[in-house]
Amino acid sequence: MGGDGFEPSPLFLCSNYWEAYKFVDLKHILFKVVMPAVFLCWPAQLLSLSIFKPPPLKQAHAAGLKVIYYHPLHEYAIPHLANCFLNSFAAHQMRFNYEPLEDVVVLMQDFGDYGHGGADALPTNNVSLGIAPFGYAYETMPAYDRFNWLMHHELVHIVTTDMSTGRDRVFRRLFGGKVSPSIEDPLSILYGYLTTPRRYSPRWYHEGMAVFVETWMSGGYGRVMGGYDEMVFRTKVRDNSHIYDMVGLESEGKAIDFQVGVNSYLYGTRFLSYLANAHGPNKLMEWVTRKPGSKPNFLSQFKLVYDENIDDEWSRWIESEREFQKNNLELLRQYPMTPFRPISEIALGSMSRVFHDPERNELIAGVRYPGKVAHVAAISLEDGSISEIHDVEGPTLFTVFHSAYDANSRKLFYTTDNNHWRDLNLLDIASGSSERLIDDLRAGDLAFNSKDKSLWGVRHSDGYSSLIRLESPYKDYRSIYVLDFGQDLYDLDISPDGLHLTGAYVDAWGQQFLVRFETDSLTAGIFTPDTLWSSDISSPANFVYSPDGRYLYGSTFYTGVSNIFRYDTQLDTMEVISNCETGFFRPVPVSDDSVAVMMYTGDGFQPILIADSTINDVSAVNYLGFEIAESYPELLEWETRAPNRGDEEIVTFDGAYSPFENLGIASFYPVIHAYKDQPTPGFRVNFLSKLGLAGADLTATVSTDNEIASDERVHLNFNLRYFEWKLSSGMNSSDFYDLFGPTKRSRKGNFLKLSFGKQVSREKPINLDLSMAGYWGLERLPNYQNVDATFDKFLSGTATLNHSKTRRSLGAVDDEQGYRWDAGVTANLVNGQLFPRAYASLHGGIMFIKHAPIWLRASAGQSFADRNDPQANFANFYFGGFGNNWIDFRGVQRFREYYTFPGTDLNQIDGTNFGRLTGEWILPPVRFRSFGSPMFFVNWARTSLFTSGIITNYDSDEFKQRYSNVGLQVDIRMVLFSHLKSTFSIGFARAVDQLTDRKFDELMISLQILD
Repeated sequence: MGGDGFEPSPLFLCSNYWEAYKFVDLKHILFKVVMPAVFLCWPAQLLSLSIFKPPPLKQAHAAGLKVIYYHPLHEYAIPHLANCFLNSFAAHQMRFNYEPLEDVVVLMQDFGDYGHGGADALPTNNVSLGIAPFGYAYETMPAYDRFNWLMHHELVHIVTTDMSTGRDRVFRRLFGGKVSPSIEDPLSILYGYLTTPRRYSPRWYHEGMAVFVETWMSGGYGRVMGGYDEMVFRTKVRDNSHIYDMVGLESEGKAIDFQVGVNSYLYGTRFLSYLANAHGPNKLMEWVTRKPGSKPNFLSQFKLVYDENIDDEWSRWIESEREFQKNNLELLRQYPMTPFRPISEIALGSMSRVFHDPERNELIAGVRYPGKVAHVAAISLEDGSISEIHDVEGPTLFTVFHSAYDANSRKLFYTTDNNHWRDLNLLDIASGSSERLIDDLRAGDLAFNSKDKSLWGVRHSDGYSSLIRLESPYKDYRSIYVLDFGQDLYDLDISPDGLHLTGAYVDAWGQQFLVRFETDSLTAGIFTPDTLWSSDISSPANFVYSPDGRYLYGSTFYTGVSNIFRYDTQLDTMEVISNCETGFFRPVPVSDDSVAVMMYTGDGFQPILIADSTINDVSAVNYLGFEIAESYPELLEWETRAPNRGDEEIVTFDGAYSPFENLGIASFYPVIHAYKDQPTPGFRVNFLSKLGLAGADLTATVSTDNEIASDERVHLNFNLRYFEWKLSSGMNSSDFYDLFGPTKRSRKGNFLKLSFGKQVSREKPINLDLSMAGYWGLERLPNYQNVDATFDKFLSGTATLNHSKTRRSLGAVDDEQGYRWDAGVTANLVNGQLFPRAYASLHGGIMFIKHAPIWLRASAGQSFADRNDPQANFANFYFGGFGNNWIDFRGVQRFREYYTFPGTDLNQIDGTNFGRLTGEWILPPVRFRSFGSPMFFVNWARTSLFTSGIITNYDSDEFKQRYSNVGLQVDIRMVLFSHLKSTFSIGFARAVDQLTDRKFDELMISLQILD
């Protein structure tokens, strides 16, 4: 066999290749060739993925209005939105004598399943408007044209905040516009107050005025005339409960009450209504209007208008409220009150629809009350005991969730993520196990048909309501009927024989009806409701069938008080079966002669039993709003009805919207920073597009100290933001917070950094953060101030993921149970050599004592570099200290982070690998009901006890380090200018070097700004 004819076998080739590989440094190829190539190319690859591309935006405009939207399916609603805006804005301009100097920009979005709005005049006049139908629980929202109502309400915020005097306009010109507070430069808080002083008022002030105006512009439909608000204060007076003063409302009332933030609306609306009734609406308008001769601060303006301190007038309101409600209670007691028997001894806060399990004689409901995270509960009708079955993610304030019950299988259909796009779940009551059926179904008002096992509901999407039907295994739905825009259907129930579906129907004019459908007709696509009952003044709420199908039980504010009504399907009659002092809701028949109802109390809803028997005499109450209308009938002339739909010519559709093309100067102002412990005065310029979808800021400061080298005296910081992207650069970066304390962020040298952060999975949820940066001319490492940069230029790439499933109960100031994790990798490319490292952390919490959770936090990391390498500091982990400056903004409880270690110096502990374990016990918070003034008050104090242990270089006896510590931190929440939250912290820790027995102490004092 000649040599020229030899053909080696594959096996021979493989064996010889392996012999060759033995002489190749695979680690060298991996870390010096392959990974650097990937490292340098990943940004270009990422940019090609859809997840990193911002959504395409479009724009339209009308006179004084710019609408930005992201979905072509929403274009149909823009003409009506524009008409409502023009209609309402014209009325506001006349009523407040307001002349706008800029357009109002409205973001039209469908981020949630219920309509909502938000408005601000900083730094420009903008409104975020959710186009979904409203939620009508307890008549807290009107069944009125939603766009017209939202414009009435939200534009009050724009007008009362943006109104200015000559003094305000001088400062706006001086600073280039209205200044938004920047956490990076806290002096902007002062500048913001000078340009828009009324923005710095408490939320009850803003919301109270918006509700007052919106009610009268809606012809008296709203919370000034609302039964729910009357019920809240009537109950407080009946029970002799505490009615908060101004400071107590903000410091405690919005946190521990089961209604939390709604109290701003309740108290603000009530106090301003009292002022209008006692002193007239003209004085009220004068108080909230910013005009020549007015005071910038809302407190000083109150003194000017009413010649009284607001605290004294608030006290008079409370006295007046108690007298008013005592009279109402006397009216109610003219007829016998319905007797009842409590089922549970305590109120359960907010409650969902309630179901009766006849087999176990218990009620099944979702509950949410202070001290407990929201959960599904079983409430025994025998002894009132409450069993927690399953926690609920994403509960709503009033209704917890939407649900339907299959009594035969003892399974509960329920929704989660209720404040966004609702998911459908199935809970086995017996085992407590839950299964996710459909993500983002966006449906609620569920009803179960026990005959064919179908599930019905109302879905909200793109501004429309649609009736849907699901069949087992409930993994998909069929749309039965899409209602016209402005119409809605809610509070569904299905008869026991499965032949009829009932619900509350809202027509295009806001009228509400109790209606009934034939399910067979609906399945065939025929939507012809039969009206069973209607009222011009109240809505039919939560009507459900009796077990025999003859009766429908529900509640209505028909008499001004929410009582239980019973509709007889055979006789076609509506009868009342209760006369109560507070309010009865969510009835469910539990026997032939008893109905379980949820009674309103100051602590939420309490399950009780009442007799299933009709009564003849029911008492009514007076509404404060009726007194105001009688005394000041001119308020009825404020009515600004919704315009007719169809006028599309007022809107011009402008095509694509580019935030970059709309970037302009928003403000500029002087700043003070520090560099190497020396103050550096300078200037900051802010650029912003409409709605802030793109923005930039440039800060330039100068060191005047001769001790600073000449090539380091100019300091530049630049940031460019575009949706989730951020481009940053700096030259000898300075920092405001370097003026205060040990932690320093200013650095000699230059950097250019591109970063991206986005929630890649909302259902999980999982957040992704990526960054790539280049540094040159460094003395110290960017993240470790006490570590020298052994090479003055390098590239760095970082990727982190984090996921959180933590929950807190009402009244909590911190997460109380659940878990979260985060993991990250960092790679530094230094002088052609790659230094990668990775870490992961896991946090888990449980709670046995109310508001006193115990957390266990574990973390570990590994660097893939030789610790003896001269550049190893680019790969090491560093730990130490609390990390808080005397004045700071980067987090209050930084001792929880894996890179801190209280008791030791910053960056004192280092290693190429580490393991760390921390235990923390958070004590119940101490709340301060009335400590301070409306412009500055203390909210609460929280104490955390912690202990940690850490080991680094655990694979080397020579370099191993092992430390432990024990410490505490007390945090005191303070509020400045009525709504700017800050936290004062004091902490102490003792650390011990376990290998040398050396001890280290650290005292930390810090004020966190704009927490």
